[in-house]
Amino acid sequence: MEPRIETIPEKQLIGKHISMTLVNNQTRALWQSFMPRRKEIQNNISSDLISMQVYSQALDYNTFTPEVSFEKWAAIEVADFNNVPEGMETFLLPAGLYAVFHYKGTVSEFAPTWHYIFGIWLPASGYIIDNRPHFEVLGEKYKNESPDSEEEIWIPIKSAL
Repeated sequence: MEPRIETIPEKQLIGKHISMTLVNNQTRALWQSFMPRRKEIQNNISSDLISMQVYSQALDYNTFTPEVSFEKWAAIEVADFNNVPEGMETFLLPAGLYAVFHYKGTVSEFAPTWHYIFGIWLPASGYIIDNRPHFEVLGEKYKNESPDSEEEIWIPIKSAL
């Protein structure tokens, strides 16, 4: 599984977020509160959904545990912040370099892919994790817990040199 390496411009997102850990995973509740209201967001750039994780410091595969706290977002990319629905917030995703992995399968079966990305690919890649948000693009082929579900995993990277 080789990623494509892509540089993105700054992106404007509107959505909802919650602080959590993997031990106290609130992802389902976050998306259940966001999905019924997603159509209130105007000026969408696409119909893709963004699932984003914001860590207080660069993610370290060797020290990451299920107790590490992070901010989880359910969001949509927009052209501007002119109309932010009540109860939602804005987020400026910084420009930068990303390794983009295509993933097919269920969320519950993602662990081996996560270990491959951070434990095998990254150490051999010439890149290190950058301290920017990690996110997944949930497009038209995303089907939640279906084995046929597809999504893109975006990992922020920078040169190890």
